[in-house]
Amino acid sequence: MAQYILALDQGTTSSRAILFDRSGRVRGAAQQEFPQIYPQAAWVEHNPEDIWHSQLSVTQRVLREQGLTAAQVAGIGIANQRETTILWDRRTGQPVANAIVWQDRRTAALCERLKAEGLSALFRQKTGLPLDPYFSGTKILWMLENISGLRARAERGEIAFGTVDSFLLWRLTDGRVHATDVSNAARTLLFNIHTGDWDQELLAALKIPRVLLPEVRPCSALYGDTEAAHLGASVPIGGMAGDQQAAAFGQACLQPGMAKNTYGTGAFVLMNTGATARASENGLLTTVAWNLRGQTTYALEGSVFVAGAAVQWLRDALQIIGAAAEVEALAGSVEDSGGIYFVPAFVGLGTPHWDAYARGTILGLTRGAGRAHLARATLEAVCFQSRDVLEAMQADGGVAVSELRVDGGMTRNDLLMQIQADILGAPVVRPAVTETTALGAAYLAGLATGYWDSPEEIAAQWQVERVFTPQISEDARQARIAGWRRAVERARSWAAD
Repeated sequence: MAQYILALDQGTTSSRAILFDRSGRVRGAAQQEFPQIYPQAAWVEHNPEDIWHSQLSVTQRVLREQGLTAAQVAGIGIANQRETTILWDRRTGQPVANAIVWQDRRTAALCERLKAEGLSALFRQKTGLPLDPYFSGTKILWMLENISGLRARAERGEIAFGTVDSFLLWRLTDGRVHATDVSNAARTLLFNIHTGDWDQELLAALKIPRVLLPEVRPCSALYGDTEAAHLGASVPIGGMAGDQQAAAFGQACLQPGMAKNTYGTGAFVLMNTGATARASENGLLTTVAWNLRGQTTYALEGSVFVAGAAVQWLRDALQIIGAAAEVEALAGSVEDSGGIYFVPAFVGLGTPHWDAYARGTILGLTRGAGRAHLARATLEAVCFQSRDVLEAMQADGGVAVSELRVDGGMTRNDLLMQIQADILGAPVVRPAVTETTALGAAYLAGLATGYWDSPEEIAAQWQVERVFTPQISEDARQARIAGWRRAVERARSWAAD
């Protein structure tokens, strides 16, 4: 009987389930979007039940559409939107409130208060992260302080915290397993990346009871079996990783110095630094890439908060395109952006600026500007932001990026990939399998269940589909970068008052 690995790729705007065979090829996929909730400016929420039901639905659907049973699945891997924070009742499994999404900025003032108390260096040294609303810790504190009676319930051990991976694991195992993996734990502001455990000093600083927290396990490990009723039979859950770490694993960035960029709702560059947790002097995050067979691998990461989300804004808010895929043809209908710069800082700016008060800005408009120019400026903004991250990475590492491996849904856009190569001034390499977030989760699960034998076997499966090389002069590149930098300065600190 043929066997497959099933990856659950739970993202910010949609849930997906993808089946992979032994060669690492996609053999079936299902996807479902779910609602985004914006209670007020710069707040972003999800209903955890929407996350669960959409993920379970696509998981059941992909098996049904491929004519497979759960018995033909060797294992399940989970990749997830990171930092998104869920608290739920341990007895009933019901969420106590909507999830606070990683993009949410409501804890900006709380982060400033912690900085004023002189805690920045402590958090940076132990977690590799800045004090920013992006991460889970201040979201938990906000919920404990703002939901009536929740702190007392949490201290009595009645409440569980989890990022999306933990919540899905709890639901899939019907509450038998409350765990997370080391890569997700490393994004909470509560986890000491050097000791590999929750840190009591950090918990005390954020007034978070340890009893809330899940057990931390390796990324490739047997977490438990699904409840048989969900898929028709029990299936072992063998891998979990945050989406960007999973993508790096799926891109076979297994050696120090290898880097990838994932273009999804945001864009995230991650560089393998091996067994060393390298501190950044240029606004990058020091984080855990994965823990495999007892060995922790670290990474430097840069985070662009808005990439594909900017295209969704063109579709949903401005309605200048009917579907996200239409942006390529529209942007390609003009030779350039007509001098327009769009800084999509809807929820602030991430690496290297870390400005929670920056806001979206469009500059350079003239009477000749049209929707095609704005569409092209939107694609350029994704590429400029990614270049900012890579420049910071090169400054920290002292090594120029010789090529950039790319993945994620936006990489199907050839124009975007060409613009990225032009703005970066280096080749952009698109692999044969661009669903590398799901693939990485599948690989981690497959290693734990014996479906694949070794990381070396996995690395040998990676193949190039297309290479995009720079097509503009260095003078033209630098002129465009200079304009972008001016635009970013005008977007910064806009909401500070």
